[in-house]
Amino acid sequence: MHKIPVTVITGFLGAGKTTLLRHLLQNNQGRKIAVIVNEFGEVGIDGDLLRSCQVCDDGEENSNIIELTNGCLCCTVQEEFYPTMQELLTRKDNIDSIVIETSGLALPKPLIQAFKWQEIRNHATVDAVITIVDSDALVKGTFVGDIKALETQRLNDPSLDHESSIEELFEDQLACADLVLLTKTDLLDDNDLTSVKDWLEKELRTGIKVIPCHQGEINPDVLLGFNSAVEDNLSNRPSHHDNEEEHDHDDDIESKELFIENPVNPQELISKLRTIVNNFEIYRIKGFVNVVDKPMRMVLQGVGDRFDTFFDRFWLPEEKRVTKLVIIGRNLQDIDNDIFRIRDSL
Repeated sequence: MHKIPVTVITGFLGAGKTTLLRHLLQNNQGRKIAVIVNEFGEVGIDGDLLRSCQVCDDGEENSNIIELTNGCLCCTVQEEFYPTMQELLTRKDNIDSIVIETSGLALPKPLIQAFKWQEIRNHATVDAVITIVDSDALVKGTFVGDIKALETQRLNDPSLDHESSIEELFEDQLACADLVLLTKTDLLDDNDLTSVKDWLEKELRTGIKVIPCHQGEINPDVLLGFNSAVEDNLSNRPSHHDNEEEHDHDDDIESKELFIENPVNPQELISKLRTIVNNFEIYRIKGFVNVVDKPMRMVLQGVGDRFDTFFDRFWLPEEKRVTKLVIIGRNLQDIDNDIFRIRDSL
């Protein structure tokens, strides 16, 4: 019986998962790809961004993009992942492959283990796990664009024993990989790039390739068609959490939302966002910006104090033009006043 191949894309916040997936959908070479986006935060930024590529809509009421907004798919597979997969499997005759973009905080193995369930196993198989690594962060000795505040907090407070989960998560993502894509290599010189590749190859299973990937631009044939049946090969992908009945999550990591009704100047907005990045432990800022005197929607993505922007499409006539951002970080209980000040000053 033909099984739908499922590709799992994993990687830390800001590594470039959505950019890769967007490029894949725009260059699908005729494949009918269904997407599950596992988004952190209630505002579905990644799902909306992927829909804007305009190759994912099947023309019916239901989109081929299925977005989970619980933040960590592997925690609620029985409540949310199972019915999502069941819905996709009812349409399997119209789907060539499924791609799951995990949250940057999700462990890959608990998700893959769900494919051992008989109801899913009979109809779908995990074709491969693609792990995306931010090379610029890695060469600086971190796994995400700005982890300095996190490391400082860990060193100053020995009671924070779960801080090591970030390192463990990164190692688990590498251990599960069938392919590693190295992003942001344009920020490295040749020596640093070689050092990063050499270090990764020592951490990976024998035979796992490391490929530079600029702006998500990679041939779909490289990403799809591994035929790895990963769910049957988990014993060769060791995890720090293999002996745990269930894994803990860092409850201090949360998301906040910033809505601005009025059109804004993006340079002024970014300047104010950098202020809160300096004052709080923020890992990621992403969303859409309503730019003054511009008919197009701007995508804004920030890692640490580095922000990237581009215009992805025109605002739709029926669409409310509003700036909508998600801020992801740790211990953000006191950030609300700063968010209000940004909103009211623009």
